[in-house]
Amino acid sequence: MIDISMLYCGYRASSAPHRYGRAADPAAGGAVPKAPSASRRRPVVVWNITRTCNLRCVHCYSNSAAQSYPDELTTDQARAVIDDLAGFKVPAVLFSGGEPLMRPDLFELADCARSRGLNIVLSTNGTLIDADKAQLIRAVGFAYVGISFDSAVPGIHDRFRGQDGSFDQAIRGLRHCLDAGQKVGLRLTLSRPTAENLDAVFDLIRRERINRACFYHLVPAGRGQGVLDLSLEQSRRAIDVILRQTHQLHQDGRRVEILTVDNHCDGPYLYLKMLADRGPRAKEVYDLLAWNGGGLNSSGVGIGCIDPTGLVHPDQFSTHHSLGNVRRRPFSHIWTDTSNPLLAGLKDRKPLLKGRCSRCKFVDLCGGSLRVRAELLTGDPWAADPACYLTDQEIGLSPKDVAELKNLHQYSGSMSGTTPSRAPSADSR
Repeated sequence: MIDISMLYCGYRASSAPHRYGRAADPAAGGAVPKAPSASRRRPVVVWNITRTCNLRCVHCYSNSAAQSYPDELTTDQARAVIDDLAGFKVPAVLFSGGEPLMRPDLFELADCARSRGLNIVLSTNGTLIDADKAQLIRAVGFAYVGISFDSAVPGIHDRFRGQDGSFDQAIRGLRHCLDAGQKVGLRLTLSRPTAENLDAVFDLIRRERINRACFYHLVPAGRGQGVLDLSLEQSRRAIDVILRQTHQLHQDGRRVEILTVDNHCDGPYLYLKMLADRGPRAKEVYDLLAWNGGGLNSSGVGIGCIDPTGLVHPDQFSTHHSLGNVRRRPFSHIWTDTSNPLLAGLKDRKPLLKGRCSRCKFVDLCGGSLRVRAELLTGDPWAADPACYLTDQEIGLSPKDVAELKNLHQYSGSMSGTTPSRAPSADSR
């Protein structure tokens, strides 16, 4: 995650100690403990506790539907996982799906996790949250509820979600959480239709008193393959809107936490923008990004996933790679066993990076971004991330570097066949 509100505007939300090693603002409340270093962080665990979902989103990475799926962990097995995660001292457990509210024992498991001292987060489509359920979410102790939206335009959202009326239901769920005093935020995946109305999304953030929003770059996993992905230039423009709107929120005195997810080149891009604007905090931002390490400390290090059947993956998009099953070995043992070559590589990926990523002057800030996207789009987990929208000049590639990459058959314009207008782009697809 790239914390735009902190890096660009100086607002340190509760996750600042974990993400950048800096204390949170006193008003943020409930700060996550500071990690000794980004590379030594325990992973935030995305736990897809069920694959069942009441919607059928076009970009769903787990390919979920409104049906029962076999062999999901039992309540007792899930409790044993919670005991292990608590003993392993993971900073947070994100209950996801499918739709986690479709699992009957969700609140029992959440209560168990809280009793073990775990920070818990709920990722939901929001349609099943009524007033009573919002009160229960609050009472159990979820630190945060992320509700997914695909647009501020109801028709666009409903088409993405595969159900008419799902936008209005999600809005009601969000309002019920706010009325219950529950911290709640918006989660949105960037695509061509969503990127075209980002200003309207920020209007929604203001109107609904939302205090956190995460903007996810698309990862082509599950049903997300080929779903209206952005060109590189469109990605740049989308980040420009997010930066402008975040700055305006801050100028208006609104302390809203804005983050971008799954494309770590957002960090160097923000730094370059601050440098060009002669921002006095540019050096500080560089140092914060370097402390975090971007992709160097993400999948397989600072983020992990347990799927509904107990399989452990480097992240929630890498379900084609299994590291082990919590039914047979505790997550803590699986996660620290580097006999798996992929996991070992992810924990020390910098020497393995290829193409543009291997020669980028920002490799210590971005870390090659998202390895699973590189693999899904190129077949090679160490290839350059094709979603990097920084130009060759911005990342410090010389004409000779570009020519060498071309000769290695690692050259391509972009995922959509266009490149940023200021320069050609070389990557390793």
